[in-house]
Amino acid sequence: MKKLIIAGGSGFLGKEIASYFTAKFTDIVILTRGTTETKNGFRYVTWDGKTLGAWQEEFRSCEVLINMAGRSVDCRYTPKNKKLIMDSRVDATKILGEVISKSKNPPQVWINSSTATIYRHSLDQQMDEATGEIGKGFSVAVAKAWEEAFYASITPNTRKVALRTSIVLAKNGGALVPIVQLAKMGFGGKQGKGNQQFSWIHCDDFLESINFIIENDHLTNAVNSVAPEPVTNSFLMKTIRKQLKIPFGIPLPRFLLEIGARLIKTETELILKSRNVIPQKLTDTGFKFKFKTIESALEDLI
Repeated sequence: MKKLIIAGGSGFLGKEIASYFTAKFTDIVILTRGTTETKNGFRYVTWDGKTLGAWQEEFRSCEVLINMAGRSVDCRYTPKNKKLIMDSRVDATKILGEVISKSKNPPQVWINSSTATIYRHSLDQQMDEATGEIGKGFSVAVAKAWEEAFYASITPNTRKVALRTSIVLAKNGGALVPIVQLAKMGFGGKQGKGNQQFSWIHCDDFLESINFIIENDHLTNAVNSVAPEPVTNSFLMKTIRKQLKIPFGIPLPRFLLEIGARLIKTETELILKSRNVIPQKLTDTGFKFKFKTIESALEDLI
């Protein structure tokens, strides 16, 4: 294929996606709030994520668009931050939809980032795309508004997929790094009650799943990008300790997590919400996970 555009490609996952697709596209354009430049084989083009500009010229020819734009949720949910989290996702999705709807040669595929957090806190039921129950609260409201903006644009010649991603595990970025650091410091016990489900995906499988979606025309609408076997927080931490050869970890009850979250300016929801999500569409259409179990993933990453 010729051109891939990645909106919000300057973040951790955006960089991983760009690197992965280097051999599959002749031209990779990254829409960024930084300066327009060519670096490391990628063309960075400035945009603000909410208004039209010179960047839209890139859509004169583009086979695939992947939108990862959105302010990090790793912060305190103050009114200001809530607005930034919501607006950065909805505005970027809306303006991309406007450009594509007017394009004479629109992308064949538009993959828009979403989140597995859209489903309710669940200790009992596994959530798939067909029967999963939508939750409540701020994070869910963001996810719903994000997907509504995605589907609202009229793009009849572009296949759309909302990528409901869980926690992406990687060596050099994302959530795994601070969790491993905690375990090395001795705080590798369960967090909260420890029974909350942890839906995850190895970064390699995350990237392969995106490529699989691009290559399979029948995949549309919401797709859960998660590994097939969620685990409890207790099992996750036990497996991390085992991999690190640390026999014991101090558990962190909810009240300590609340104090810690305030100190590092984040929210305990990121740890305590039970994300019990499975990739029904991917497995039904024949996607093969390289890392099905958390043990195999952590063995590779730690």
